[in-house]
Amino acid sequence: MTPITEVEGRRLALSNLEKVLYPATGTTKGEVLHYYALTAAPLLDHLRGRPLSFLRYPDGPDGQQFFTKNPPPGTPSWVRVTEVPRSSRETGEQVVVEDLPSLMWAANLVVEFHTPQWRADEPAMADRMVLDLDPGPPATVVECCTVARWLRERLAADGLEAYAKTSGAKGLHLLVPLEPTPSSRVSAYAKSLAVEAEAELPDMVVHRMARALRPGKVFVDHSQNAAAKTTATPYTLRARPEPTVSAPVTWEEIEECDSPEELVFRLGDIEGRLERYGDLLGPLLDPEHAGRVP
Repeated sequence: MTPITEVEGRRLALSNLEKVLYPATGTTKGEVLHYYALTAAPLLDHLRGRPLSFLRYPDGPDGQQFFTKNPPPGTPSWVRVTEVPRSSRETGEQVVVEDLPSLMWAANLVVEFHTPQWRADEPAMADRMVLDLDPGPPATVVECCTVARWLRERLAADGLEAYAKTSGAKGLHLLVPLEPTPSSRVSAYAKSLAVEAEAELPDMVVHRMARALRPGKVFVDHSQNAAAKTTATPYTLRARPEPTVSAPVTWEEIEECDSPEELVFRLGDIEGRLERYGDLLGPLLDPEHAGRVP
């Protein structure tokens, strides 16, 4: 039988809790759900108001994976669904997760959480910018840290504050809180920064996605600022061989990183980091920190 759990008055059927989702570490689905319950407060802060896309991996990272923006079949009536533009002529519906029952329902589907840089009440008006630093082997997150430090200073010159998290894969994400700005304008500014980074650090940075250009360099991916694109949400688990998390990091950790393993965080690491640091990305949610795109 599937156990029925009550979460804040909502009845949830949480299934296959003993199922091993991450064979490399033996991590079960029950442990994944426990992780999301522990990190619900900061994760919900970053999900709230944003239409969700799901990368589903119900049989673990080695099984089938599929990306969906549409509300999954069987979405409960109490989960918020909002209409969002999909193109100039079409709209669609997407889930918005804003409370613990909705979060645990979604986590039970086994998903990565992905969100756009804008909120559902202001489509295509970005309140943050993201630069995804993706290392091409043999480059690693260590090289990403060097590029991140340069970008932080460059953004500061424009009066903008940058905050960082691991991608949960191999790279880093830099996030910048903004006054609501059209996504097209943020995209153009992000691209200009990537081009400038390549000009300043030509041996280390590439701003174009072409695979042939990327070995040994850090690709500064500016494309996720487009209104139609999404980025892994802070604190989401990733469908990787181990249960790694897209985890906020300090600038001190970035400055001192000299080994890739130093910036790999798994689900068991996050509770202690939250106790020590709180939500390092909290300033993204504070209008006082929002900057203006030049």
